[in-house]
Amino acid sequence: MGNVRMTVGQAIVKFLDNQYVELDGKETKFVEGIFTIFGHGIVVGLGQALDENPGGLKVYQGRNEQGMAHVATGYARQNNRRKIIACASSIGPGAANMVTAAATATVNRIPLLLFPGDTFAVRQPDPVLQQIEQETSPSVTTNDAFRPVCKFWDRITRPEQLMSTLTQAMRVLTDPAKTGAVCVALSQDVEGESYDFPDYFFEKRVHRIRRMIPVQEDLNELVELICASKKPMIICGGGVRYSEAGATLEAFAEKFKIPFAETQAGKSACRSSHPYNLGGVGVTGNLSANTIAREADLIISVGSRLSDFTTGSKELYGRTKLVAINVSMFDAGKMDAHVVLGDAKVTLELAGKALEEKGYVSGYGKEIEVAKRSWDEEYGRLAIYTYGKNFRPIIKARNESSIPEFVELTGGEVVQTSAIALIRETIDKDAIIVGASGSLPGDLQRMWTTDCKDSYQMEYGYSCMGYEIAASLGAKLAFPEQEVYAMCGDGAFLMMHSEFITSLQEKRKINVLLFDNCGFGCINNLQMSNGIGNLATEFRYRDDEGGLNGSMMPIDYAMVAAGYGAKTYTVKTLEDLKNALQDAKKQTVSTLIDIKVLPKTMTDGYHSWWNVGLASTTGVKAQQDAYDKLIENRKNARQY
Repeated sequence: MGNVRMTVGQAIVKFLDNQYVELDGKETKFVEGIFTIFGHGIVVGLGQALDENPGGLKVYQGRNEQGMAHVATGYARQNNRRKIIACASSIGPGAANMVTAAATATVNRIPLLLFPGDTFAVRQPDPVLQQIEQETSPSVTTNDAFRPVCKFWDRITRPEQLMSTLTQAMRVLTDPAKTGAVCVALSQDVEGESYDFPDYFFEKRVHRIRRMIPVQEDLNELVELICASKKPMIICGGGVRYSEAGATLEAFAEKFKIPFAETQAGKSACRSSHPYNLGGVGVTGNLSANTIAREADLIISVGSRLSDFTTGSKELYGRTKLVAINVSMFDAGKMDAHVVLGDAKVTLELAGKALEEKGYVSGYGKEIEVAKRSWDEEYGRLAIYTYGKNFRPIIKARNESSIPEFVELTGGEVVQTSAIALIRETIDKDAIIVGASGSLPGDLQRMWTTDCKDSYQMEYGYSCMGYEIAASLGAKLAFPEQEVYAMCGDGAFLMMHSEFITSLQEKRKINVLLFDNCGFGCINNLQMSNGIGNLATEFRYRDDEGGLNGSMMPIDYAMVAAGYGAKTYTVKTLEDLKNALQDAKKQTVSTLIDIKVLPKTMTDGYHSWWNVGLASTTGVKAQQDAYDKLIENRKNARQY
């Protein structure tokens, strides 16, 4: 054993380059590279190390710190958390930009490693450029904002601290139950300090991802609960995907005739065509899944964190017996569920053997078939819905005058649900789609079907506007041979599309399907359907009276993207859309299809309810009616 003298920045690079993960005997290099926007707080420290000797790490150049961290999150998610790209930023606004991305990763249980620059450990130059000064404590910096949104946080003020901190960071990043964002803030002066690091710190490390086996008592209780039920239903969560348990769940469902429904994170873990797959469940779920959920006498949650959208704000099956299989005790214990602490794949295999010995089969008759047929019929209606003489918006609202105004201004006549059906029919069967915000996640959870494993990446834990395009690049970096499509609203595009340019720089083609309805359409629907006026949710000019009620603001998004060097299309009809999709397949550069989509033409309802905080005192009858209905629904929901 010996020592290696190097700077802290150089030690970080060398350490990261020697990290590996192993699952089921398959070993994978864990850290692919580092995304960065160099600023004064990082460029001469960690940046110097990357310039001198990056080893096997690839350096990526971001355009916005939040955007590049979303790329890294999308990359890790598409790799089922087996690979990551670290992110490094300067002190101050560069670091603060990554806080939103850190929260997004943590909520979705995705590993994200961040290295923001920090103030000087010696404090001699305070206040250094971009430093926030707190009169109450000189130790507080911008990076303290990461604490509540990360699963692990530290600040390096001495070279010796790096060794224990990085090993702890890897522990969190590779733990299925604990993973999320990790922030290691780097004092600017310490980045360049030299230290005699022990050579064993840089040895190859293989972090084994262990499949947690449930204790026998938990397994027995799971089997007893299933045997006592006639109409159980399985919820397929993100844990099924990350455990690679999709085929196991399918076999389990088929053997015991138990239907299963998908969360946003669990979708594409199993085949949409499987006869027991009901599709999306919950607030953004479809008719068949929510119908069966309401009739079930046992809900078997597998790898789900049981968010309000999955449970219909605890009303959809809030009074039904619930058993939760999860590697996280925190997630498994929600809603007073019977806890089975274990890996999804292993637990289903063990439970399957026990149920087979007992000869269990569910008591379902034709209910599953009937429920699936009802949604197929509704899907057919949504798929062919078009603008015409007898057109009526799908979403009912107080004011629907925006539709003819939109048509007159843009010429667009595309119905959103019909567009989604056409896109599914036209693009490659193994195409990956990525989304996050607005009305698209609801439409896609209900309408999107795929038999291609892990081809649906919907960030709906944090529903972070701006994730879509950046994460699409992350997915493309992970699976370069497959076409990747960002399903993006115009509001999300305006929020952030910086890494679209990075896709051009990297020569990694992504396709942006931009649904332009001239506003924040999803929230506009929520607002107006609860009797509230149209306030600041449509993109309108300020009027002569000082309000935001002027004419709509049409934007040529195709022209914007063309200026970056992308291949672009403007779509006003379904025929335009089909032609654009087919031509986009032939392109080698990133594309953007600007789809002029009619407002109020997204899916809605299907036996689901969402608890929102409506005004309890109001002089508007429509608002009072909405509040009274809310109170009735709250009475039917489980309180915790």
